[in-house]
Amino acid sequence: MAYRWESEDSAWLEQDKGQFQLAESNGLGHTEWPAQARSRLPDVASLLGAALPQSCEHGAIYPEDFQFCPECGAALRHPAAQADAPEWWGATSAPLPDSSHPLPKHAPHGLPLTALPLAAALESRPPEPHVGQAERRLPVPPNAVCVFAAASFGFRVQRLLALAYTRNVLQYWDPLAQHWQVMAAEDYASDLRFTASDYAWLPLDAAAGRRGDVALVPAAQGLFRLRINPVSESYRTEAVFLARLASAPGAVGKHIACLFADDDGVHLWAADADGANPEALAVAGGAAPSGGWSRPVSYDGSLIWLHEQGHLVWRPGAEPQWLAWPFPWTPRLILGGPVRSRDGRLWLIGHDGQGYSFRELGVAQAQVEAIDGARLGFGTLLFRRGHQVKDEPWAIEDVEDQRHSDALVLPLLENLSSTRSQPTGLVLRFEKFTGKAEAALESAILPRTLIEWIGQRNVILDEAVRLSRPGDCLPFVYDDCLWLHHPTWNEIRGWQLKALA
Repeated sequence: MAYRWESEDSAWLEQDKGQFQLAESNGLGHTEWPAQARSRLPDVASLLGAALPQSCEHGAIYPEDFQFCPECGAALRHPAAQADAPEWWGATSAPLPDSSHPLPKHAPHGLPLTALPLAAALESRPPEPHVGQAERRLPVPPNAVCVFAAASFGFRVQRLLALAYTRNVLQYWDPLAQHWQVMAAEDYASDLRFTASDYAWLPLDAAAGRRGDVALVPAAQGLFRLRINPVSESYRTEAVFLARLASAPGAVGKHIACLFADDDGVHLWAADADGANPEALAVAGGAAPSGGWSRPVSYDGSLIWLHEQGHLVWRPGAEPQWLAWPFPWTPRLILGGPVRSRDGRLWLIGHDGQGYSFRELGVAQAQVEAIDGARLGFGTLLFRRGHQVKDEPWAIEDVEDQRHSDALVLPLLENLSSTRSQPTGLVLRFEKFTGKAEAALESAILPRTLIEWIGQRNVILDEAVRLSRPGDCLPFVYDDCLWLHHPTWNEIRGWQLKALA
């Protein structure tokens, strides 16, 4: 009969002399010890703070409060707890904790923006025209079309997750085994597929939640809390709102909301941030589409969802409003996202059949500003061909080098800083491309693409050849590194950062 050992957070079973396995743990409940667990014991010990042998071979792992081997008395080692590393959730409208450098209130949440102090480390490299190389590499997840999250999820160390939302696959990176582990769904876990619109999730507050809490995630059947058990390599879900979702969820102030569809059309579901006090609201202004929405943007107390046919705006306490684009103006969502003018308004680029223009968002009687060509970007990181636009979105571009006139620049990530007056961030530069911007992003095979950091000094971090659909490039930060992933690459490229304080 196995002997049961109780520690502060866990219960362990001693099956044979000195052979321990985890039975249950705080927040995880009963835990099945997988057959391949022996190869993952260093990772499990790091997650839980369990002990590992140092100089003897009597056992493979020991409960958290063991200091010595019970067979020979040899000292055991405990993996060091990780200092708080900033979390990464990508383009989410949810607020981040102070330790993760949350975006300032004046910035649109839900765009590819970060306030992490990336610039100083990246700009310490040789400036252009020197072409650098990635310093670190990760294998791509088995299911490469995914979103990434890096957080502790209530454990002692930070880990990286990749959710393949089109394939219903949750993937876990074991940094000690250097291996992507596909996590199994526990009984009654919801299917995690979501393809009705662009993807976005809302991280759960780890400080107020339970160990294993990940995020509020959209799925075809509704909105769910996602929880992981990396010890048993599994996940489970808890329903928050069951309905046929039409959009990804967004957060504004102390509220969350998403669009859902039923036989009567599209409605907006809203609740407190913890899911309490839910309500379903009718959409004013006409019939809103039942799919194809962008991920929501939270700005100035409102949530905004964009669509090829119009946009929907909701402010807590008011009814959601559907605003169709006036004929013949149509948006160019592929060129980026909402941009911000100096007076704080948001604008979106589009085309009326004669030329491009920026249209004000969030109001029925929108102001329109004509421009002389496509501009790529979001927030305040905006480019006209190969030149940065540093004033109003419709202002003349800033020409610093005529050689860049035959290039095209696509922003991927804007880095916000209170100490910088000019926009900074990660971009792709397509050399010698004179075609239409839409062609470069949709159908062209780009022979040479520079991966570049734009800031107080411009740095070419790496280059890629024969790149297609460059908008699928996805940057993220994990393990003191800025990474760049593309679904067709065999590896994820990374550039080392100094410790993010």
